[in-house]
Amino acid sequence: MANSETDITAILERNKRVELDKAWEVSLTRRGFIALLTYGITALLFWMNGLPRPLLQALIPAMAYVLSTLSLPWLKRWWMGEK
Repeated sequence: MANSETDITAILERNKRVELDKAWEVSLTRRGFIALLTYGITALLFWMNGLPRPLLQALIPAMAYVLSTLSLPWLKRWWMGEK
């Protein structure tokens, strides 16, 4: 009987970790951090390569990332409906 309780406890702990991981994956904090990191690294690389207006041009990949995260939930729902 104790083994069953241990198994149930382990499953509940795993479920909690999975729920936290999923919450992190869809969080605005994560998306914002990745967008800022993308912008910063891109701007730095553009500046190092001498491209014109690196701060302005670095917005393109950062905004592309943000747009992709906004469109993916819709795409996921559509894809799941097809299955």
